[in-house]
Amino acid sequence: MKVELTIDRTKKLPDGAIPALEKELLKRLQNQFEDCTLVVRRAGSDGLSVYGGAKEAKKTVEGFLQETWESADDWFY
Repeated sequence: MKVELTIDRTKKLPDGAIPALEKELLKRLQNQFEDCTLVVRRAGSDGLSVYGGAKEAKKTVEGFLQETWESADDWFY
């Protein structure tokens, strides 16, 4: 399964936020999905795409993403 997360390039993020998010989210995803790859990049708008997973996989990934963002104080600093 491949997960692609795009973050609006106009959003202000702290230095190092993208690599830290990618590392933490990938760790969480790989605990649930064995062959999961993740790409996080800046783009014109926010977006989430899930390729090669079951229909329920996108909802699961959305949940992991929300949990990861909300717990940023634990893993970012």
